[in-house]
Amino acid sequence: MTLQTTEAADLKPDLIPDKFRDAETGEVRLDALVKSYLELEKKLSTMIPAPQGEADRFRLLKMLGLPETPDEYEIDVSHGLFPADPDVNRRLHDKGLTPDQVQEVYNLAAEKMVPMIVELAGDFKAEREVERLVEFFGGPEKWRETSRQLLAFGKKNLPGDVLESLSSTYEGVIALHRMMKAQEPGFAGKTDAAAPPGEKELHSLMRDPKYWRDRDPAMVSKVTEGFKELYGE
Repeated sequence: MTLQTTEAADLKPDLIPDKFRDAETGEVRLDALVKSYLELEKKLSTMIPAPQGEADRFRLLKMLGLPETPDEYEIDVSHGLFPADPDVNRRLHDKGLTPDQVQEVYNLAAEKMVPMIVELAGDFKAEREVERLVEFFGGPEKWRETSRQLLAFGKKNLPGDVLESLSSTYEGVIALHRMMKAQEPGFAGKTDAAAPPGEKELHSLMRDPKYWRDRDPAMVSKVTEGFKELYGE
């Protein structure tokens, strides 16, 4: 069907797209115009109008999954790294985040932020322990010389894993220094059979992975006390 009215004929050619014109005659195709209009009307009827206020915004967010209150978020924190935080949930709820979005925030915190914080904390602790050692040994120069001597002593007298473990903490370095001052022959050069009873136990404790690998607090405390008994304060 083509539109043949005078008004249609008077329309400027550039106002009507080619798809609505007959390819041969150039006349306007009314059926194509009507069909396109009906399709546009159907599409517009399914679109959600832009919110005009806070109430409209809240209704739209609820349609997308926003719960009524932050307490209704069901967050999986089974990783055990941290619990769900009510204040964080409230702020996320105020921003209109859906449960899936809130869960992703927590997932990202566990995946990205916690390892970063742990690394920073480890770096800070290491720097602080070096500062304590510098102070204990009387300044940077004396600490550098002492650390060189401790490393040489440890490599000569201790298993590598034990030396690494002792070198990783302030208490371990102090214990290593006590051993060097006492000219302790070490665990590599002395058999347990030749060592005194208290020293035998200390040897055994330090070879335990709970001490040199896991740094189990109870085991570390026991070894530290053992050093104090053998080598004094």
